[in-house]
Amino acid sequence: MRSPKLAALELRRFGRGKLPRAALVAILLLPLLYGALYLWSFWDPYGRLDKIPVALVNDDQGATAAGRKVAAGDEITRGLRESKVFAWHEVSAAEAREGVEDGSYYLSLTMPADLSERITSSSGDAPETGALQVRTNDANNYIVGQISRTVFSEVRTAASTNASRSFLDRIFISFSDIHDATAKAAKGADQLKGGIGKAQKGSKDLVDGLKTAKEGSGDLAGGLKKLGTGASDLDTGAQQVATGTQSLADKINSMAGNVRPYLKDNGKAIGDSARLVADSSQSIRDNLGLLVKAAPGAATKARLASDELNSLYRERCENAPGATASPDRTPGTAAAPGPDPSVCPPLKRARTAAADVAAVADDVNTLVRNNNGGLKALDGRLATLQKQAKALAEHAPQLDDDLETAVTKINALNTGARKVAEGAGRLHTGLTDAKKGSATLNTGVGKLSTGADTLDGGLFKLADGSAELAGGLNDGVGKIPDYDKTDRDRRTEVMADPVQLASRSLHAAPNYGTGFAPYFIPLSLWVGAMVAYMLIQPLNRRALAAGASAWRIALVGWLPVAAIGLLQAGALISVLHWAIGLEMARAAGTVGFLALVTCCFTAIVQWLNARFGPAGRILVLALLMLQLTSAGGTYPVQTSPGFFGAIHPFLPMSYVVEALRRLISGGGLGPVWQGCAVLAAFTVGALALTALSARRKQVWTLDRLHPELSL
Repeated sequence: MRSPKLAALELRRFGRGKLPRAALVAILLLPLLYGALYLWSFWDPYGRLDKIPVALVNDDQGATAAGRKVAAGDEITRGLRESKVFAWHEVSAAEAREGVEDGSYYLSLTMPADLSERITSSSGDAPETGALQVRTNDANNYIVGQISRTVFSEVRTAASTNASRSFLDRIFISFSDIHDATAKAAKGADQLKGGIGKAQKGSKDLVDGLKTAKEGSGDLAGGLKKLGTGASDLDTGAQQVATGTQSLADKINSMAGNVRPYLKDNGKAIGDSARLVADSSQSIRDNLGLLVKAAPGAATKARLASDELNSLYRERCENAPGATASPDRTPGTAAAPGPDPSVCPPLKRARTAAADVAAVADDVNTLVRNNNGGLKALDGRLATLQKQAKALAEHAPQLDDDLETAVTKINALNTGARKVAEGAGRLHTGLTDAKKGSATLNTGVGKLSTGADTLDGGLFKLADGSAELAGGLNDGVGKIPDYDKTDRDRRTEVMADPVQLASRSLHAAPNYGTGFAPYFIPLSLWVGAMVAYMLIQPLNRRALAAGASAWRIALVGWLPVAAIGLLQAGALISVLHWAIGLEMARAAGTVGFLALVTCCFTAIVQWLNARFGPAGRILVLALLMLQLTSAGGTYPVQTSPGFFGAIHPFLPMSYVVEALRRLISGGGLGPVWQGCAVLAAFTVGALALTALSARRKQVWTLDRLHPELSL
């Protein structure tokens, strides 16, 4: 009888009664208990976290920042309720503590009273960090505690982001304020730069002007010094003239009666002298602007007039007949007869006065030669003297008739001479003060010139500094950002949460169950094969008794269980897909690969049972545990101890898990083809070992007749 028929006979015996049928059904459905039922139990646990009771304590008292009320605790509470992450229960701190302890709540989240105050402190002078308080109890559930750490990390990040937005918004507003203030400062610096430039030009003009003023003040001081000397001489001469005219007036007034005859005889000479004085005064006045050039001539004429009066005196008095010797007469010269005793003394005084006038003229000439300033007052006095001298000249021929008039004129002349003397004195005093003032002025102008040089240098440096200041401020305005509200909000959003996780899964699993299906499906099929060989003999007894070949015996024992395994795989994948909702990227490939997995697992379980008998069942279970712990179905195998990493490449379930992940979630097929090759090798190898065991079973030994252990 062929192997398929023997396998069919093995399966047919399960239809001979209700219990065998029930056993066959149980074998077929057993993988569902491990696969479908187990996956269904935590198919999407994160989607039902809102059923987990969690205590929420909001003790936040709120705070005020920048005139705005901040209630961070209320905002976080509202956000948590809207997120529906957990079943939140707002309770007091004591209730939360008791609930976490007795298991009423899996955990608690507490917002302290100073949460808002600490958050808003970031915009103040003493920033502090706020703290959300989480209390867990692993005695209630360890996984919930792990989930809470992830959830509350996101809550903390959201709260920190909100706090940062307020702080950063104030910074960007400050940037705008600083930009505007700097722009104003730059504008002011530009204006300052222009003003300093003008001031610098003015200071240069001032320096140049003060240098010229210094030179002029030096010349003025020297000229005033010379003019002061001349004014002193003029003052002395004018005093002498005033003294002489006073004496003359006194004599004239006292001797008017005695002088009249003399005036009658000498009126012409007196008139000529007066006209000479008037002409000289007119000449001085007419040429006062050219006094420097005319002064020598005036002095000469004054001297000539003095000489004429002196000659007249000698002729009338000294050389007149009957004149006695006098100190003025030359020794040995005979005295002239007939001198007039009433005329000679006054004439002598007139001669003396004329000599004094000549001396004064010489002094004036010296004064004018040294400096021609300050003569306006003298011009007025000379005008008066000219007028009086002209009047005297006009009335000289009639002096004897107009003696009273002449006396009046002489008195006026005397008064004018006295005023001239007073004016000369004031001129002398004024020039002395002016000389002192000019010296002080010269010193002050020197100091002012030095200060102006320093000012010019300082303004030059200030101009450079103001230019640098203006340039720096204008450059700074361009570098300081100025954000409007839209730009400020966008930048605040970015800086408050500068790094975002751009997560993109190449082949994302839609839920928790889909991610774990590659792990639990092979587990279910292994358990199905293990249970099937508890009811079906790994080596067909009829084939053994008939002396069939070892390969035929192995195939007869393997084919029925492989057929049952295929039915188990079909039932499992059908329930997972249509009942639970497992979506497969490559459905046909998944079904075909599971058929290969079933064949491999049943061959391995068959060999362990055939070779080791009852002990093989224990080995099947032990091998299952080794595969589960080293396959990397939950955590990567690299996170397990080194032992599991060492056996990982040598166990079939490692390749099954990796291949199913690519078939269900998508990805490259390299691990799938590798898994097919490994599973095929394990299948052939296990069947070969089973055939070898079958050959051994055909020989009876004492160990088979009396086994040490039977189950």
